[in-house]
Amino acid sequence: MTHTFFIKNMVCNRCKLSVLNLLNAKGFEVESIQLGKIIVVENPNNNYEEFEKELNALGFKLIKDPSKALVEKIKVAILQQIEKGVNEVVLTNLANDLGKNYALLSKTFSKSEGITLEKYFINLKIEKAKEYIQLNQHNFSEIAYSLNYKNSSHLSKQFKQITGMSMTDYKNLQNGDRKSLDEIV
Repeated sequence: MTHTFFIKNMVCNRCKLSVLNLLNAKGFEVESIQLGKIIVVENPNNNYEEFEKELNALGFKLIKDPSKALVEKIKVAILQQIEKGVNEVVLTNLANDLGKNYALLSKTFSKSEGITLEKYFINLKIEKAKEYIQLNQHNFSEIAYSLNYKNSSHLSKQFKQITGMSMTDYKNLQNGDRKSLDEIV
């Protein structure tokens, strides 16, 4: 028998490693670990309360509400697709990937996060653009292409709309103001 946990703020491979290390230290037998989701083998010796307390100390949170778990699945799916360079079609494919109706996903997400799914997706892409600008490895056209914008002017317009500054102004900042992926709404 297994127990499935959904975990908020588990958004990267380092997050998975942190949670896995905690589980191993607490003596849990891990069956599988994915972004935002872990499955452990049931064991009466497992101390779930202590695990949850230490998980919170690491900046993660167990999700007990099914609608919040769904929102976390949505976020993880979108993050993974941005990392792969998938474009706006991701939002319509999201329903297929999660086996849910898109209208339900959109409504659940908006109600929980106070932002539309589309706006969240754009905000993530802008944060990714900030990362690329700070790394200084690509020009603006290459950044736009990697984020599946049709052209750099479309990215530039959204960037200015969201950040209040041009991409060039952002590039010239000494200390760029970036959000961690788990803080984006």
